[in-house]
Amino acid sequence: MLGLRTTIYKVNNIKEATAWYSKAFETNPYFNEPFYVGFNIGGFELGLQPKEEDNAINKGDNVVAYWGVDDINTTYEKLITLGATDNEKPYNVGENIMTATVKDPFGNIIGLIYNPHFKL
Repeated sequence: MLGLRTTIYKVNNIKEATAWYSKAFETNPYFNEPFYVGFNIGGFELGLQPKEEDNAINKGDNVVAYWGVDDINTTYEKLITLGATDNEKPYNVGENIMTATVKDPFGNIIGLIYNPHFKL
């Protein structure tokens, strides 16, 4: 295992999701096709794939990818302002590490983490 490379979110409207994620992550996709949209987020892949309307996908909180941030409270509030909904407010999990989660407008959980100990 080499580590996390890609997180993919299934969305019911890939054009709306592309616009939302472009604002939320303050970047444009490097790959933008109807079947897949790819963003480079600090060297890691954030992908969007269309959800087939007749293929029910149960979205849950059994797996959460946490995106590193410098200021968790500001980032959390920004995502809420853009239309995400609260899932877990920012909280300290110990040793000055903070986590939070929101649900994007398409029902996916986005994890946020401030970890002053993490180095690439």
